[in-house]
Amino acid sequence: MAIKTVKYTLNGQTYDLTYNSQTKKYEATITAPAQSSYSQDGHKYAGKVEVKDNAGNTTTVDQTHETLGEALKLRVLEKVVPEITITYPTDSAFITTETPKITFKVTDAGSGVDKSTIKLVIGETTITESITATPTENGFDCTYTSTTLGNGKHTIKVMASDNDGNATTSKPVTFTIDTIPPTLNVNTPAEGLVTNVAKLTVSGTTDDATSKPVTVTVNGQAVTVAEGGTFTKEITLTEGANTITVVATDKAGKTTTVVRNVTLNTHAPEIRSITLTPNPVDCGKTFVIAVEVVD
Repeated sequence: MAIKTVKYTLNGQTYDLTYNSQTKKYEATITAPAQSSYSQDGHKYAGKVEVKDNAGNTTTVDQTHETLGEALKLRVLEKVVPEITITYPTDSAFITTETPKITFKVTDAGSGVDKSTIKLVIGETTITESITATPTENGFDCTYTSTTLGNGKHTIKVMASDNDGNATTSKPVTFTIDTIPPTLNVNTPAEGLVTNVAKLTVSGTTDDATSKPVTVTVNGQAVTVAEGGTFTKEITLTEGANTITVVATDKAGKTTTVVRNVTLNTHAPEIRSITLTPNPVDCGKTFVIAVEVVD
């Protein structure tokens, strides 16, 4: 009897095979499924072949066949790398802890993320342990609390692969750790100054080795800081006691505060009484002058 049809079914689609007189086999060129087979049983698509002869006899072979079943299983690989997003710290961030909690997300909508390949690189150190990977849609939300990194700049990146072997490395993120507040020296005025001039110049210097530039305020008003860290601000005093608060803030948000207490007194002293005792006084004898003054 002659063969009537040979059909191949894969992923819900059925294809007709054509006899090739040269190879003496029934063949067809088929486009593989668009999705990775990793989520399938055994990570492969299971196919089926059905053959009919002119007499109506049918033979069917699928993945359960003892000898031919394995040949029907098709492994389909995707070629899209995982997506990696570092969520903290952000690039160019200034942070005030030496043990930041680094967070990032790794996802892959095709074959899925291979958890064992997730790596965090801090500077030249590659970390695979102590990363907490919480399953999320198509991947993992990851956290890592670093050991003490020290003040200064640090660069991190994340590496991962999907279950089809596609590997990728994230763009590096550079951030600065600054746990030390800026220096602040107020040169004028001196603490406890008493003056009769309402206009007063506040001046000083500031610096920060890690996170420049430093900003300065005097009683809440911004002051221009020169390139060398010097600053000058003229303020107007009110009669009586004045509190001058100078605050330096670096880019990490660390602050240093200096307070100066200054008194403005523009009222001339008042002489209320003068007494000379005794008066009159004998020649060559002493007398006492007493002056009552109010200021």
